[in-house]
Amino acid sequence: MNAVQPNIVVILADDIGYGDFGCCNPSSRIPTPATDSLARKGVVFTDAHSSSSVCTPSRYGLLTGRYCWRTPLKRSVLFSYEPPLIEAHRPTIASILRGAGYRTACIGKWHLGLGYRSLEGRPVDFSRPLPWGDAERSLEESIDFTAPIAGGPLSLGFDSFFGTSGCSTCQPPYGFIDGDRFVTPPSTYVGNFPYTGRPGMTAPGWDHAQADPAFARRAVDSILAQKTSPRPFFLYLAASAAHEPCVEQVVPRFARGKSAAGPRGDLVWLFDWMVGQVVDALARIDRLNSTAIFVTSDNGALPGDRVITPSGGEEYRTYGHASCGSWRGYKSHIWEGGHREPLIACWPSQIEPGTSCSALVGLNDLPATLAAIAGAPLPDGSAEDSRSFLPHLLGLTPPNPIRDSLIHHSATGVFSIRRGEWKLIHETLGSGGWPPPAGGAPSPGSPGQLYNLAQDPAEQENLYPREKGIVGELTELLLRQRESTT
Repeated sequence: MNAVQPNIVVILADDIGYGDFGCCNPSSRIPTPATDSLARKGVVFTDAHSSSSVCTPSRYGLLTGRYCWRTPLKRSVLFSYEPPLIEAHRPTIASILRGAGYRTACIGKWHLGLGYRSLEGRPVDFSRPLPWGDAERSLEESIDFTAPIAGGPLSLGFDSFFGTSGCSTCQPPYGFIDGDRFVTPPSTYVGNFPYTGRPGMTAPGWDHAQADPAFARRAVDSILAQKTSPRPFFLYLAASAAHEPCVEQVVPRFARGKSAAGPRGDLVWLFDWMVGQVVDALARIDRLNSTAIFVTSDNGALPGDRVITPSGGEEYRTYGHASCGSWRGYKSHIWEGGHREPLIACWPSQIEPGTSCSALVGLNDLPATLAAIAGAPLPDGSAEDSRSFLPHLLGLTPPNPIRDSLIHHSATGVFSIRRGEWKLIHETLGSGGWPPPAGGAPSPGSPGQLYNLAQDPAEQENLYPREKGIVGELTELLLRQRESTT
């Protein structure tokens, strides 16, 4: 491996599934030329997974290398004004790389909690148990949006931050944060947003459709600013696309109609456009060949555009597009569609072009992997659930599997564990998520599901009643790992 530290860029989509990019699904109805080009120049991982099938816990795992279910957040996500989920003392990718000499920038959706202040005389109980659920108007109107915000990216190893508190187009407060303050403080409570968008405090002039273009512009500016810097840089760009609401109003005008998969498909195209903007900026400062780029998503996709039918019901319009490919399930589910992610890595001169890798990896493996790329030691007690897959990037065959097993987690707190070809879903026969077929929390002592993914990748034949030995082994392994600190 080249001894010179490469620049590192991680571009994270929101709710993009294994079937959205052309490099993973030749039948995709969405053009994704920038991502597909990176795949041709690098490697596509075919067995990569987020540590959760929903946003907040997946992002916690990606940045810390630690499963989120080890924190107080045991299910669901953060919503709006919860305190920081990443502990102040915990090392992150950013703090590890900054310690190795990198400039570090976070741009886009944060969704890991922030330290808000309440207005004088309007106390807020920020210590109540997680998750809080949708914010009440009275709570929102008690927040001091002019005050500095604590516990965010600047406290966790990033030199700069420009982004939004939570889901940029779906969760209040709606407004851009630069560093530790709102650029324009939210000052108006808006109660009428597109379907699936939540009402809430909004900055004057806020436009959902301009969130990702603003993130892209800041990312390009951040890269161009490194032209004369001798230091390597790390950019974490977390897009809003293709999160709900998936309606034309949320799609920038230049992205409308770019896919054959409706507004959600156009948002996937928009994310790919963002990838292209980053690649072009790297080329402009002659850093493309010295940069390791990773493109992935925080969890699986929804089936399509979620809309209200004329009769008042709810449906997903798919336009014949398979957002999660041939995998069963969708975002929030414990089945593969909920957490099997596209993961593309491009690192010229280090990764062999046009390759694929079938090794089992998790996005929580990024901290250990990026630290290894940078030649940075992991601090003691950090990234407990992270394993470096650098050998796989370099096309090497390690003597032993880098990862023997991987734990998955659903929106309702359902656990599953993967080892080799076997996948055990613990204590439920359901999906563990909300898109049809909806499924609830695990039921202690109830039967579960067991699938041989080599023979049954679509998870259709539940072998739980027949393979008692495998069930026992995987159950013991899951419980042992859940009870351990590593």
